[in-house]
This record gives sequence, C-alpha cells and structure tokens, in this order.
Amino acid sequence: MCPVTSAPLSADDLIAVRVGPGAKPRSTAATSVPGMLAAFHDEWDALMLETHELRKDLHAARQELSHALYQHDAACRVIARTVKERDEARAALANARSAAGAAAKRGADAPAEAMDADSNDPKRAKGGISAEALEAMAACGKELQKTRKSRPISDSLAAPDTFAAMAEKPSSAPCHPTKCKGILCVAPDPSDANALATAGADGSVAVFDVAKGKRARQIAAHKKRVKSAAWCGANVLLTGSADGSMKVWRADSGACAATVDGTHTGEIVSVAAHPTHAYAVTFGADGAWAFHDVGKAETLSVTRGDGAGYGVGGFHPDGLIAAACGVDGKTRLWDVKAQKRAAELEGHSDAVTSLSFSENGYYVATAAADGARVWDLRKLKELRAFASADAKNPVSVAFDHSGHYLALGSGSELSVRAVKQDWEVVKQWQAPKTVLSVAFGEDARSVFAGCADHNLRVYA
Repeated sequence: MCPVTSAPLSADDLIAVRVGPGAKPRSTAATSVPGMLAAFHDEWDALMLETHELRKDLHAARQELSHALYQHDAACRVIARTVKERDEARAALANARSAAGAAAKRGADAPAEAMDADSNDPKRAKGGISAEALEAMAACGKELQKTRKSRPISDSLAAPDTFAAMAEKPSSAPCHPTKCKGILCVAPDPSDANALATAGADGSVAVFDVAKGKRARQIAAHKKRVKSAAWCGANVLLTGSADGSMKVWRADSGACAATVDGTHTGEIVSVAAHPTHAYAVTFGADGAWAFHDVGKAETLSVTRGDGAGYGVGGFHPDGLIAAACGVDGKTRLWDVKAQKRAAELEGHSDAVTSLSFSENGYYVATAAADGARVWDLRKLKELRAFASADAKNPVSVAFDHSGHYLALGSGSELSVRAVKQDWEVVKQWQAPKTVLSVAFGEDARSVFAGCADHNLRVYA
C-alpha cells in the first residue's frame, strides 16, 4: 500500500536503490568545535612554516644575486683600470722613446749644461730644499728664538693644586668606531683651544670639540692605522699612516686637499708641521725622514740615517732641528737646513715611541717601554729618568704649552709632574684602559688620554 495515496502496490512497483560503499566517519577530533579549531591551528602552523622556508630561500637567492652583481661590477672596474694603465704605459713608452731619441742627439753636451746650471744657481740646496724654504725657516727660527725668553705665561695657567682638585674619574667620549683598537695620537690645535684631533688604529681621524665634549667630525683617512696627526695652521690637518702616505686635510669639511705618497718604503710613524706652517717632516720606519712642501704636496728631500728604523720624530720649537728617535733606543738630532746629524742622545734600551719638546726649547722628553727620560738640549745630557709602570707597554709623554708640566702615560697609569717642583708628581690617575697617547688642554687645565679602545678620556 502506498503510504501517500493508500493505493495497493505490487512487487513490480518497487524500485531497487543502489547504495555506494559506506562513507568514512569523521575523526573524533573533528566532531567538536575545539577539535576543529585545533585542526585549523595545525594547518595554519604548517602553512606559516612553509611560507617562512620560502622567504628564507628568496633571501638567500637575493644575496647570491647581490654578490654576483658586486663581483661583476668589481671585475669591470679592475678591467677598466687595467686597460687605462695599459694605455698609459704605452703612451709613456712612446714618450720615452721619443725623449731618448732627442737625448741621443744632444750627446755629451747635456751633462756639461747641467753642471753649469748647478754652478750658476748657488741658492739651490743639495738635498733639494730651495733657498726660499731655507730663508723662511731661518727667519722663523730667529724670530722664535728672540721671543722665547719673553714669552708670556698665561695668568690662567693651572697651578699644582689645580691638578690635585681634578676628578679621579674621567669623562669618556667615543671618537672612533668600536672596532678601533686604540687612539695612537692626540693632537690639540695650537690655534684653537676647542679643537683636538685623534688618530685611530682603525685608519680614521676624529676632530673633537673640547667645548661640547663630543666628536665634531670623523674622517675615514687611511686604509691602515694612522700613527700620527699634526695641525699645520688653522683648519689644516696632516696625517701619517702605516700605508706610507701623508695626507693633508681640511678639518672643517673633512676633505682631503692633497696626498704625498711613495716617499717611504715602510709606514710613517710620525708627521710634524714646521712652525712656518708651510712645510712638514715625516719620519718612517724605514729609517728615513723627509722634508715636504705642504702647499705644493711635494717632497723636497729625503735623508736616511744609519739603517735603524724610526719609532717617532718631531720638530724643535724653533723649527731648525728635527729629532728622530730610533728603534735602537737612540735619539738623533738633525740640522734640518744642512740635513746633517747634529747630536745623538743615547740611554733607552728599547725602541723610542714617544717624543715631546718643551716649548722653551731647553728640554726634550723621550719614552720607551723601559720608561721616560728628559734631556737637557743645552748640555746634551740626561736630566731625569722615570721608570715605567708597565714594561709590557710603551710609555707616552707630553709637555704642556707653557713647559711647566709633563704628562706621562704608562700602562693604565697617568701622571702629571711639575717641572719647577723638581719633577714631582702633582696628580696621578688610574685609566680604565692602557694609555697610548697623552696631551694637555688649554693652560694645562685638562689632560687628554688616548687609550687602547675607541674612547677619548678627558681629565679635568
């Protein structure tokens, strides 16, 4: 019977229904809302992990592409430079051949003409220093010698009690990158009490603003460590590096004005500016000192000693004598005009690595790992000797501008001695790092220490 119409039905009216295999029931975890949320969470995590792996692969591919492009660019630059050098060499060879042909025509007349020219020019110095430079140095030295004894001492010069009242802990100012392994030179600007230059082992030079107590400018000066820096007049800074070059910088802009290279076969350990601010001297580890014209960026003469390499050097305040301190412990005094050795100071057993002249011109202090010594230039004798506090590290020395005080850095010990109080210690500090270089501020009212890190310490 039909359940709808209640009509009678036979077996022929029935239709067979085909049923497929049974459907797989849901897992127990998917039968509830929490279970489904957990499943969605797992699928999301898997998707995010896959996305992270894809991004990592994309970043690695980008890096490989960047390195490949950089190497290609570098290769193109090398090829271009090589092609340029080849063309220059070809041009130089062609010029040399033409010059050789012209010289061959002159024959033996050229040497005679050169001899006549030299004999007719008595003002030309043997070592290449012009008569104009010699006259300028002589006039400057004579003027400085006249005014030395009557040189006024500042009324605000620090007294010995001033040092005793200075703080035990210094203020610290970062001047170089943290990778710097030491400040090798601290050079105050004689013409500006608020300017000071530091030379770093990382190859950079920093100009420090004393008034603000922070770095004013950083200069990527050399590819190798800068061993020395010196001011050559207002806003002009000289640097000497282990790469063997001396560079002239504009301190206000950090621009390189000139480069003098190829003079020394090794590193330049010191650079010193002449009082005229027109000339400078570099001292090399190869045992030579060179005289340069700063304005022309030209080397006028190179003088070599007896083979011992130099560790430091500098000008006498009059500018007529240059002191070159050797790794053999000897300090050689050279007559700059004659380019001849005038005297020799012998007393150190280790390489001399620090030098400072007193502004009065009477004393010079030298320092090595075995300690510091003060010499009387009038008698050419040792006046005082101070033992090193740390024999493993060299000692650094510096006179203040008045010549009344001497600063010594030895290991982590920094001290100030009063010259007119029989060289007694008026103040002593313990620096946080090994002291590599020292300098005084204006009127000796502050002491700067370049240590074996990237920070400049100021004691005041």
